[in-house]
Amino acid sequence: MAIWKDPAPVKKDIPAPAPVAEPVLKRDLDLKTEASSVDLPKWNSGRTDAKESLIAADITIEGKIEGTGHVRIAGRFKGDVHVQGNLTIEPGATLTGAVRAQTVVVGGQLDGNIDAASRVELLESGVLNGDLKAGSLTVAAGSRMRGQVEFGWDDKAAKPRLVESGAAS
Repeated sequence: MAIWKDPAPVKKDIPAPAPVAEPVLKRDLDLKTEASSVDLPKWNSGRTDAKESLIAADITIEGKIEGTGHVRIAGRFKGDVHVQGNLTIEPGATLTGAVRAQTVVVGGQLDGNIDAASRVELLESGVLNGDLKAGSLTVAAGSRMRGQVEFGWDDKAAKPRLVESGAAS
């Protein structure tokens, strides 16, 4: 008779433990960020697959927005917006501040000036209180605007030419 117990038989149908995932290192994230910030070739400049930032309907933010990409405001924003992309102000949203963007679509209320946009659209529910300088303007019936409008002029034609004469008077 043995003084010790025999070990229990090993079950062979137990699955092997799952491999442990390697942690993501900060340097790996930096490499991904660097790869995504590479300048696109000129043939790709007309694509509209840039990232879009959203200020949701129940959010109120005060500050300044600058950068590339598209911005969609569905809530309230107080401050200037300067983006190399599109700005959309959703119906029911308000923006108080100056705007510079490629394309500006106003469905809500904008209290401020739009400067140097290539295209501006005032939707049926849109309200603009401020001046507007753009390449083209589309106005829907029912939209409202209070301010001065300048559109259809390119930068070269908009600047007055000074003619200097060599004759003394």
